[in-house]
Amino acid sequence: MASRVPHVFVILFSVILLAAISTYIVSPGEYDRVEDANGRMIAVDGSYHTVEADRIGFMDVFESVYTGMNAASDIIFYIFIVGGSFGILLSTNVVQGAVGSISRQMAGREKLIIPVLMIFFALAGAMLGLAEETIAYITILIPLMLRLGFDSMTGAAVVLVGTSVGFTTAFMNPFTVGVAQGIAQIPLFSGMTFRIVMWVVFLAISIWYVMRYASKVKKDSKHSVTLENDLELKNKQEPEQQEQAGLTGRQKLVLLILAGAIVMLAIGVTQWGWYLTEIAGLFLLMGILTGIVSNMSFNKIAESFIEGCRTLVMGALVVGVARAILVILQDGKILDTILYGLANAVGSLPTALTAIGMYIVQCLLNYIIPSGSGQAAVTMPIMAPLGDLVGVTRQTAVLAFQLGDGISNIFTPTSGYFMAGLALAGISWIKWVKWIWPLILIHYALGAVFVTIAHLIAYQ
Repeated sequence: MASRVPHVFVILFSVILLAAISTYIVSPGEYDRVEDANGRMIAVDGSYHTVEADRIGFMDVFESVYTGMNAASDIIFYIFIVGGSFGILLSTNVVQGAVGSISRQMAGREKLIIPVLMIFFALAGAMLGLAEETIAYITILIPLMLRLGFDSMTGAAVVLVGTSVGFTTAFMNPFTVGVAQGIAQIPLFSGMTFRIVMWVVFLAISIWYVMRYASKVKKDSKHSVTLENDLELKNKQEPEQQEQAGLTGRQKLVLLILAGAIVMLAIGVTQWGWYLTEIAGLFLLMGILTGIVSNMSFNKIAESFIEGCRTLVMGALVVGVARAILVILQDGKILDTILYGLANAVGSLPTALTAIGMYIVQCLLNYIIPSGSGQAAVTMPIMAPLGDLVGVTRQTAVLAFQLGDGISNIFTPTSGYFMAGLALAGISWIKWVKWIWPLILIHYALGAVFVTIAHLIAYQ
C-alpha cells in the first residue's frame, strides 16, 4: 500500500505541471503595485488589467525549480544551518542526559508536559509570529517524548500544532495581523480581545486532540502511527545512551549554552528585529561552542554538522520545489487573475455570506502563497475596500485573511517550515496528513464560526 502513495516531490511536481498548463487556459492579467510606507509592494485595488500572455514553455517548467530554490534560498540555508548545528548538539549526548533527568522528574505526570509546551509555542506564535524559528525544538522534544512513553508524532505535534495555533489566531503577530492591519488602515493590533478568545478556543481543542492521541499511545504503543520509525530510532541509540540517568559536568555546560542561545533568540527577535540570517548565525555559534565544550575534535564537529544537514535534505529541498509553483503562476502572469476572479466571486455573494466568501478565498490562496506577509500584501489592498462595498468591516476582512493564511500551514506541502519540521521528526507527509486531517477540519469549521460571529457583531 505504501508504494502506491505518491512521494511529496511527485505531488509538488504535479501541481507545477498543472500551474504551467493553466497559463494556456487562464487569461493573463496584473494589478498595478505601489510601494507603501514600509517598503512593501502592494496591489492597487481596481487596477487589474489584462496583459500580453507569457505562457510557460516546456523547459520553463524544469527551470522553475531552480528559480524557486534560488528565491527560497534564505529559508533553505537556514534549515541546513539549524539542522547542522543541532546535529553537533545531538552528538554531545546532552539530549539523552536531559531526557533521563526530566523523565524521572515527570514520572506519573508525563501528560502535563504536553499542554505546558503547547501553550508556550502557541504564545510564541501569537505574540512573536514565530514559525520557522521553532522547528529546531522538534529535535529536542522527540527523544523526550519517546522516553516518557509517547512517540515522534506527539513530539512533532506539540511544536507544529502549538505554533500553528498561535500563528493562526495571533493577537499580536507582527508578520500577519500587523501587516494586514497596516494595509487595511486600521489601528495596529486593534480588536485584540476577540482574537484572544479565539486563541483560547483553538488552543484548548488542539491540546485535547494531541493529548487524546498521546494517551492512546501511552497505554498501547500499537496505536502509534510512527511506531516503526520510533523503534528504529531507539535501536540506533547506543545502549549506554539509552540508560544514561543524568547529566555530566560538560553536558550541563552544553545545556547552559543552549539556554543562553534560546534567551538570545527571544531578545533578538523581539528587541533587535532578528530574522533568519541572525538566527542561523546564533545557532551555528551555539553548535560550535557545544562541540568545543564537549571536548569534540574540530573534525568531529564538522562531521556532526554534515550529519545534521543530511537529515534535513528532503525538507529543505521541498521548500524550493514548492516555491516553483508560485514562480510559475507569477511568470505566467495568472496569479493576479486568480485573485481577481476570486475577489469578483466574493463580491457577487449575498451580503450575509460575503465574510465567509473572503475567508474561503484566503484559505484557497494560502495553498499557492504560503507566506503570511506576502499574502497580506497581495490580498488585503483588494479585500479591505471590497469589504467596505459589501458591508464587511475591515477588521473582519483582516480576521478572514489571518485565519485563511494560518490553518493550512501545517497541512499543505507548499509550507516550507512545516515540511522541514516533518523532516526533522522523520515523519512522512502522508502519515502526518492521515493523523492531522480531522483537526484541520475542526480548525476550518472554527474559523468559519468566528468569521461569521465577527461579521454579525460588526467586529471593529
